[in-house]
Amino acid sequence: MSHHNHHNQLSHPNQKNIVIWSRVSSREQREGYSIDAQLRFCRAKAQREGWNICKEFAVAESAKRGAERTAFNEMYQWIRRNARKEKITAIVSHKLDRICRNMRDAVRMQELEDTCGVKLAFVDNEFGPGAAGLLSFNVMAAVAQYYSDNLRTEVLKGRNEKAEQGWLPAGAPFGYMNVKDRDKPIQPHPSESRTVIRMFELYSRDDTTFELLANQLFCEGHVYQPRQPRFPRTAISYILNNRFYIGQFRWQKKQWRPGKHEPLIDVSTFNRCQALLGGKTRRLAKPDLPLAYKLFTCQYCGSLITGERIRRKLKGGGIREHLYYRCANNNPAPDHPVVRWRAEDLDAAIAAELKKMQLPTPEIAEWFQQTLQQIFLNEAQQRDRQHTALTRRQAELTASKDRLVRAYVSGLIDEETLKRQSPDLDAQLLETTRNLNSGGDILPPRGDTSRGHNPCGDIVNRRGDIATDLFNWTQRAADDWTGSNLVRKRAILESISLNRTLGDVSLYISKRKPFYELAKRPSIQLLRGECTESQTNLQMIQDSLRPALKASTEVFSEPYPQIQHLTALIYLTP
Repeated sequence: MSHHNHHNQLSHPNQKNIVIWSRVSSREQREGYSIDAQLRFCRAKAQREGWNICKEFAVAESAKRGAERTAFNEMYQWIRRNARKEKITAIVSHKLDRICRNMRDAVRMQELEDTCGVKLAFVDNEFGPGAAGLLSFNVMAAVAQYYSDNLRTEVLKGRNEKAEQGWLPAGAPFGYMNVKDRDKPIQPHPSESRTVIRMFELYSRDDTTFELLANQLFCEGHVYQPRQPRFPRTAISYILNNRFYIGQFRWQKKQWRPGKHEPLIDVSTFNRCQALLGGKTRRLAKPDLPLAYKLFTCQYCGSLITGERIRRKLKGGGIREHLYYRCANNNPAPDHPVVRWRAEDLDAAIAAELKKMQLPTPEIAEWFQQTLQQIFLNEAQQRDRQHTALTRRQAELTASKDRLVRAYVSGLIDEETLKRQSPDLDAQLLETTRNLNSGGDILPPRGDTSRGHNPCGDIVNRRGDIATDLFNWTQRAADDWTGSNLVRKRAILESISLNRTLGDVSLYISKRKPFYELAKRPSIQLLRGECTESQTNLQMIQDSLRPALKASTEVFSEPYPQIQHLTALIYLTP
């Protein structure tokens, strides 16, 4: 709801002071009715009659019976308190059904007239004085009551019929979306559906908890809500217990029934999760084996790498425990070598892989960081210029639209001209506003105050900061790996790589962008004779890092949910 005060307008002592009320229901908004249009017509009537506008109330509210009409009540109470002080004489609305949806509203408006002297005035409806005018008013109020009751009955009838046809007649849960398709009104959401599938997949592995599951989803870039990216426990519990994802739905608290929407989860996976949630299945996985369980595969047969602990008794007493990671294939081919790594060796091999991303010298790393910052700063300046141009265009179109309405009110143009020119202006204004709202969110790196922004802003709107911080993390990634706990080690591997394979003596990690480009830079061979050794090294290393710079800018130009798994590397506590 929006309020507009007009106390700055000077009124003549004999001039009427009025309040404007405009309202559309959520259904009418979807059908194209506009609050702005109502306000323009009400203002135009006030200008023609010479009335002074004290306050405007504009609200979009639900048409459901029993819903709390807070905006209407606020307007009613405000007028009762201020009618005498502001010398308010009338409430102006577009039509009677905009302010009186039922007989109770009509009675309350009549009470305002009796106690405060505030009458109703309309743009399209006019009621004469005396008993005849009151009769017309009551008839129109009764019609509005009938329309509201009939609308509610028809809506409920339509929803029940939709449920009988096998479709949930309400908002679709997370993972689905409501679309304007008579044959398939509920369809899987392009990104949320993948999140739901991944959530069931992770939980059914029996090696996780709600907290670990939320961390894993966050690291992989799955977002619950833009303002709350990480999934709360209640949301995870609701999704894992919801039978909607296996093709069923429930309406008006009745039994679950088969639905026609596309299931996201198979029944066996859902039942497996229900057993785990109910404590009916013992979890066999051990959380102290972070590099096992679908993280590595065997280079030779593709089987998963599993973990095992070997305990040996010492001669002098006590027990020594060794942790190994091995191929889980218990029936390997004759030529299948033994794939079995000590945990310490695998840990060191992964640290060596991460070490490959570290640049040769601090000077080279500083050059890379500054270049990356400059790229995003240039991008931000370009976005600023575009934003300024679009804002100027938006103001011009708004002014043109206002001039058109004023010309119609003043009689300079007829209604046909107004209707002919308004749609084109509305279309241009809508397109400009859409472009303005989708102008991107790349901002300068943290610490740059040349644009006057807060350096501690939300990381969602600071892609340059994220890219710079992530590069700084790559320079200490090996140390971070060594000092991290078991959960973070797993998150690091899944964030920087797509596939991981183990051979008998080799480890291969298929890295994502931009880690792959940063690690694959060619080794520099020194040239002699034409320039000094340091100059040759610097120039050739800088040239070899150009692909890594390009990959970094490409990655961090993607929508935020697609890069959120990278932020976990730099913003989650090790």
